[in-house]
Amino acid sequence: MSQDGALETLLHEDRVFRPLPQMVIEANANPQTLENARRQAVDDPLAYWEEAAKELEWFRKWDKVLDESDAPFYKWFTGAKCNIVHNALDRHIKTGNKNKLAIIWEGEAGDSRKMTYFELYRAVNKFANALRSLGVQKGDRILLYMPPLPETVIAMLATAKVGAIHSMVFAGFSAKAMRDRIEDAQPKVIITADGFYRNGRAVHLKSIVDESLMGPNCDSVETVVVVHRANVQVEMQEARDLWYEELVRAESSESHTEVMDSEDMLFLLYSSGTTGKPKGIVHTHGGYQVGINRTLNWVFDIKPTDIFWCTADAGWITGHSYVVYGPLIAGTTSVIFEGHPLYPQADRVWDLIAKYGVTILYTAPTLVRMLMRFGTQYPKKHDLSSLRILGSVGEPINPEAWVWLYKNIGRSECPLVDTWWQTETGSIMISPLPVSVLKPGSCTKPLPAIDADVVDEKGNPVPPGKGGLLIIRKPWPSMLRTLYKDPERYKQTYWEKIPGVYLAGDMARKDEDGYIWIQGRSDDVMNIAGHRLGSAELESALVAHKAVAEAAAIGIPDKIKGEVAKAFVTLAEGFEPSDDLVKELKVHIRNELGPVAIVKTIEFRDKLPKTRSGKIVRRVLKAEELGQELGDTSTLED
Repeated sequence: MSQDGALETLLHEDRVFRPLPQMVIEANANPQTLENARRQAVDDPLAYWEEAAKELEWFRKWDKVLDESDAPFYKWFTGAKCNIVHNALDRHIKTGNKNKLAIIWEGEAGDSRKMTYFELYRAVNKFANALRSLGVQKGDRILLYMPPLPETVIAMLATAKVGAIHSMVFAGFSAKAMRDRIEDAQPKVIITADGFYRNGRAVHLKSIVDESLMGPNCDSVETVVVVHRANVQVEMQEARDLWYEELVRAESSESHTEVMDSEDMLFLLYSSGTTGKPKGIVHTHGGYQVGINRTLNWVFDIKPTDIFWCTADAGWITGHSYVVYGPLIAGTTSVIFEGHPLYPQADRVWDLIAKYGVTILYTAPTLVRMLMRFGTQYPKKHDLSSLRILGSVGEPINPEAWVWLYKNIGRSECPLVDTWWQTETGSIMISPLPVSVLKPGSCTKPLPAIDADVVDEKGNPVPPGKGGLLIIRKPWPSMLRTLYKDPERYKQTYWEKIPGVYLAGDMARKDEDGYIWIQGRSDDVMNIAGHRLGSAELESALVAHKAVAEAAAIGIPDKIKGEVAKAFVTLAEGFEPSDDLVKELKVHIRNELGPVAIVKTIEFRDKLPKTRSGKIVRRVLKAEELGQELGDTSTLED
C-alpha cells in the first residue's frame, strides 16, 4: 500500500524484441551513436542541442544556446535569426528536393492531390502575399479552423512565413469552444473551409465560424477566408468573408520570408486542461524546429525514399510536429487523409498504405485497438510490404495492441517505436530508436539530453518497479515557453508543484533496465482501499482478453473502499455480452494483475466516448456515472 502518493504497479511484461541486423547496419543512428550521444549529453547537454541546431539553416547564428536568467521562462538560441518556413520549404527549392513530393493528400471519397515542394512553395507564397494584402503583419494572430486539406498546410506555412502566429482549432470543436479561443487569442483573420467529409457525410464548418463570431468579444476578426471543399451552402458576409481561391488568384508566387528572432512566437495551441479553461500553449520558431528535426530523423530513421504517414489531425500538436513541420523540414513526403479510418470499410488504413507505398506509419493506440476489433482479415487483403517502421503516439499502448501491430502489420520485421511526449513538450521526449531493444508497452528510455525521471510527490526518485510522477529536470529547445496571457498559471502548473522541475502530469514507473512505462494521467488514478491504481493498467489487462476490443476504467466513490473500479468494454467481433462473460473478465483481470485489481462492475457498450484523435474521454463516462453535467462534448467523435 502506498503511503507517499506513489502508484502501485500491477502489470508485468517480459517479452523482448530485438532489431533485425539489417536495420542496425542501415540506421542513421546506430546503438553506438545513441549511447555516445546519451553520454555526451549528460556531460554537456547544451553542446548536444547546439550540434542539433547546426543541422538547420539560420539567418544569423545565436549568441547563447540557453538563457536561464528568467527561469522557468527559458529562452533558446538567443540572438539567432530564423524562420521555420525557410527550413521547411524555402531551402528545399535550391536542392534536389525541389521536384519531390511534399504532400500526398487523399479525400474520404478517394479523390487525391499531390504537391511537390516547388508547388507547395508557390502556393504558400501566394497565400502569404494574400495575407499581407489583408494587412496581416508580424505578430498578428490567425486562427485556423481547418479539416485535413493541403490548404491547411499552406495556411500554417503562409502564416509563419509572414511572421504571424497561427492557432489551430480542431475542426470538430463547437462554436462555443471556438469563441473561447477567439476571445483569448484575438485573431485578425480566421481561415476555414465550407465543410469537409467525415464518415460518409459532409460536415459544415463555415456556419460554426459564423455562430462563434456572434460573441461580444470577437471584434478583432476582420476577415474570414473560406476554402472550397465540400460544396455545401454557406453564407458569405460582404466585406468580411472571402473565398480562398479568389483571394490568391492574382497573387505572385514569390514572397519574402520574414526574419524572426529565435524566440518569436510561431504558434499558439489551446489545450483543454483539467479546469475547463483552455490553456494557450506557446511555441517559438527556433527551439521548436530544432526539437522536431532531431527527433524525426533519429526516431524514424528518415531516408530519401520514405513515405511518412502520421495519422494525426493537423489541429493537434502531433499534426503540427509530425504531419506538417517535421516531415517538411526533413524533406520527406507526408501523407494526409481527410476521412474516417473505418470508411467506407475497416481496411481504409491498409488500403492507403498499399496504394501510396507508405514506409513509416505513426498512429495512435486507440486506432490500433479499433482496427484490431476486425481481426487480420482486412490487413491480409493488402500488400503492406512497403512498411519498414511503425510508431505509436498518444495514450500508452498496451502490450497486446503493441504485439498485434508488430506481428500482423509489421511482419515481425518493423521496429515499433512507442513515443511519449505532449503538446507542451513540442517534440518526442522518451522513445526507442529503430535499433533499440523493445519491450511491448514501454516507451523505453529518454532521448539524449532529456533528463526524465520518476519521482514521489517530494521530488525524490522512486525505486525501480515503483510508480510515481514523471518529471523532466532540464529544459529542452522545443518546450513550451509560457501559457498565453497567463504566465503565473504556467509556473504553477508545470514548475512549482515540485520546485524547479517540469511536472508532466503523467504517472510512470522505471524498470530495472531503466525502461519507462507510462501508467496514465495522474488525474486518472483510482484509490481503491488505499491502493493507488492507474486506469491504464486495468484497461490494458482487459484488452488482453480475446473478447475485448476496447476498454475504459474509472473510479467511482465507495463508502467502504473509498473508490471502486468500473470498466466499460467494447467487444471484439463475434462476442456477445453476457453475465458469464462479465465473470470471466473479472477473473481474467485478477489473474493478470493480482488480487488488488478488483473491478466491481463491467458494462458493455457498442462505442466508447472518444475524441476524433481517438482518445477515450473517461471524464464523460465518470460524469454519466455520477449524474453530473457532461461538460463540453463537442470534441467527441459521436
